[in-house]
Amino acid sequence: MKTIKLTLILLLAMISVKGISQNTGFYDFKVKTLDGKDFDFSTLKGKKVMIVNTASKCGFTPQYKDLEELFTTYGGKDFVIIGFPANNFLNQEPGSAADIQKFCTENYGVTFPMMEKISVKGKDMHPLYQWLTSKDKNGVMDSEVKWNFQKYLIDETGKLQEVIYSKEKPNSEKVLSWLSAK
Repeated sequence: MKTIKLTLILLLAMISVKGISQNTGFYDFKVKTLDGKDFDFSTLKGKKVMIVNTASKCGFTPQYKDLEELFTTYGGKDFVIIGFPANNFLNQEPGSAADIQKFCTENYGVTFPMMEKISVKGKDMHPLYQWLTSKDKNGVMDSEVKWNFQKYLIDETGKLQEVIYSKEKPNSEKVLSWLSAK
């Protein structure tokens, strides 16, 4: 019996060292804001979260207005929107962090948190988006980021709930129903 226990302990230790059992949860991520400050996802515990990849030169860019209205109406202690500028689709987010911040503020009055520009697909995909798009990592579903302004809905426990594709506005009935559900 001692040999079996010891073998199991050694096996679990080896798996842990290789990272197989070290699944990253939503609250384990740490990213940088557009102004270079640390943003720890553990501060989001208990909130519903919408993650959205953004771009300043896209046909969906006017969704910034809808996102800001949604954040103004529902944001606070129970809900937050987090924007991730990304330049993965037809070079539609070519600007620097300062350019993006200026564009969002001057054109749409964005007050929800905006993070540093990342990659949301491909070989250099950010680990957060690896988590969002892989069932092996998020435990819920596989998805693919198809375009700018794709939205991921995360519940109060850090569980991925839904993917909202770009054509669906941030203030759609599906999103509003999700926000109002207890």
